[in-house]
Amino acid sequence: MFEITIDGFKTQVSKNTTILTAAKNIGIKIPSLCNLKLDGYFFNNHATCRICVVEVDQRDGLYPACSTICWEGMNVITNSSQIIQIRKNILELLISNHPKDCLTCSKSGECELQKLTQEFRLKEIRFNGERNQFNSEYSESIIRDPEKCIMCRRCETMCNKIQTCGVLSAINKGFHSVVSTAYENNLDNTVCTFCGQCVNVCPVGALHEKNYTWEVMEALANPNKKVIAQVAPAVRVALGEEFGMEVGLNVEKKIVTALKKMGFDGVFDTTWAADLTIMEEATELKERLEGYFSGDKNIKLPLLTSCCPAWINFIEYNFPNLLDIPSTSKSPQQMFSAVAKNIWAPKMGIDRKNLVVVSIMPCLAKKYEASKPEFMKDGNRDTDMSISTRELADMIRYFNIDFPEIIDNEFDSPMGEYTGAGIIFGRAGGVLEAALRTTYEWMMHEELKDINILEIENSKGLITKKIKFGSTQLKVGIAHGLGNARKLLEEIESGKEFYHAIEIMACHYGCVGGGGQPFIHEKTQILQKRVNSLNKIDKNCKLRKSHENSYVRKLYEEYFDSPCSEKAKLLLHTKLLKK
Repeated sequence: MFEITIDGFKTQVSKNTTILTAAKNIGIKIPSLCNLKLDGYFFNNHATCRICVVEVDQRDGLYPACSTICWEGMNVITNSSQIIQIRKNILELLISNHPKDCLTCSKSGECELQKLTQEFRLKEIRFNGERNQFNSEYSESIIRDPEKCIMCRRCETMCNKIQTCGVLSAINKGFHSVVSTAYENNLDNTVCTFCGQCVNVCPVGALHEKNYTWEVMEALANPNKKVIAQVAPAVRVALGEEFGMEVGLNVEKKIVTALKKMGFDGVFDTTWAADLTIMEEATELKERLEGYFSGDKNIKLPLLTSCCPAWINFIEYNFPNLLDIPSTSKSPQQMFSAVAKNIWAPKMGIDRKNLVVVSIMPCLAKKYEASKPEFMKDGNRDTDMSISTRELADMIRYFNIDFPEIIDNEFDSPMGEYTGAGIIFGRAGGVLEAALRTTYEWMMHEELKDINILEIENSKGLITKKIKFGSTQLKVGIAHGLGNARKLLEEIESGKEFYHAIEIMACHYGCVGGGGQPFIHEKTQILQKRVNSLNKIDKNCKLRKSHENSYVRKLYEEYFDSPCSEKAKLLLHTKLLKK
């Protein structure tokens, strides 16, 4: 530790501390745009925006606070009239080359450039000229609007260093500089996984989700359509944040009421389908483990859980030699919709083309997943539309619903019943733990007494663990974040490590940190609070194993016969494809 002075205040700092961090630690605000730190997994300090410039030791020139490392005895001035004027000039230059469509921008109200402009009370822009012209790029999940790019390069850091997808990078020079794809291809023509983490870190509206709220509104207004919703586990512990409620608060019953007020004909829980997913995945895991322990050399291990469409894209693009290890079970979103359209709708006397299934997800890749041809029948999607947690919050505001004050309601039956095992799908390690709870009882023919069979520390992005499984041990791996997934899969592909089962989630902390969740603005403790809330719901559930779900059992009795039967494979399973 050594001493520095910032604006006359003396403070102790450690080696490799930046001026920006040192100032934050003593409550001095230095404005910044490109700098972003998410404790434990993300740090962007390209120092491109220069908004954070400061004076150091009365030297000539200004220093970017976000990338300048403190030295002993340093004397920093953050707020002289010269500095404030220069920051204003930089801000004006940024805005002069930025669209002025704030009223209709998807990021309005959340835009960091807009907020900074308000803080500086800018009323006019002195610099005028011809702005750069770039074409917007559209996909089912993410829309890129390069004209709004301010070259902070956060998305580039996230895509390349953290998720290791290598889709985005800086191109061109000078005023023509922009972050884009190779050859400025559409995202659909790249190896993008649509995880949406680039959207989560973009400070402006250059990256945002494709919004389906108005398509949902049209369906609700159509008297010839029956519109039902399915709500993912992670949504219920994040939505309240959009309305100033306690972080991590479970608002599932208020979600039901809000959706009913909007006019949805049925409000169901994707968690029910998570239990259904476990019936299929646990059967696959049981069969593979029994074959492996009996000496069958044709068994492929580890089993890789398959509910995250972003990592499905990732493995199809990057590890085609490992496509025989994932489970073939569909995700809970697609299982729910397949059952709704093919079993529930006929029972209710509804033509599948007149049933609109809307999924409410924490994930932007779910939008892409819903559009895949293999999840359609005669051109009719199983999941008609997928909206994010943020989009649901917007809809609640459209309908002028006082969300914190509305009464509670239960999910509709029967596709609203769930167990604790289904709930923990929303956090890293949850899918694998749910599968192990059921697989243990099926293989050992005894009750699993230690229900928390796979306790993990979610702050670690790559976790390996040995767990007692009857008279033997299983080695399992959990990776959240695609960069960590790459490390895990490379170990497996090279033969360096062996696992019996693994789980991969594209987003850090799992679905609670999905690309469609409320923005956390550097407060990574929010993610852990969401995880804690899901664990609390699981703990308080009367039933905590998926095979105890009575409606799931009834579905097998009446329709599928047994998990992984021919009927089940036809409706509940899919294939992975080399790309």
